[in-house]
Amino acid sequence: MRADARRNRELIVRAATRAFMAAGECVPMEDIAREAGLGVGTLYRHFPDRAALLALISCDVVSRLTAAVAEAADSDLPRWDVLLVYVREAVLEPFAVLKSVPIDDPVVAQPVARLHEVMLRVVKEAQDEGSVRADVEPRAVLELLSMVVCRPGASADDALAKVVLAGLRA
Repeated sequence: MRADARRNRELIVRAATRAFMAAGECVPMEDIAREAGLGVGTLYRHFPDRAALLALISCDVVSRLTAAVAEAADSDLPRWDVLLVYVREAVLEPFAVLKSVPIDDPVVAQPVARLHEVMLRVVKEAQDEGSVRADVEPRAVLELLSMVVCRPGASADDALAKVVLAGLRA
């Protein structure tokens, strides 16, 4: 890909992410192009439709989150702290907007599977170290954490996050 095309694509993705976070996924594509400082034709040359744009943003978001959690998991941090890294990082991402992207979308499926793999390992290790309740299935822990981070206005220290994390803590 040419340097200018790569730059335009990055401008579109950043503008779309900001627009989707501010106003939801129904933002007109023309507004995204304008926010990126580009013509709508340039946007459609890179992304034939909204679904393709949302899928790429989802892939980027999940890949960034996976990298952050994997880095923390490879450190000496207690596993509970690694779960908190997940929560703190995930609430900064536009998951509330991206929930409409099917996880079996070919662009998104592999990164989502990798995130689940890393998180399941961390949860099992947290249960083994005694920091997460052992009577909650690891997949249920992931569902609860997903509920905490995949909603509008989520933050790592809001009431829902505090209650769920307290309930998971052994």
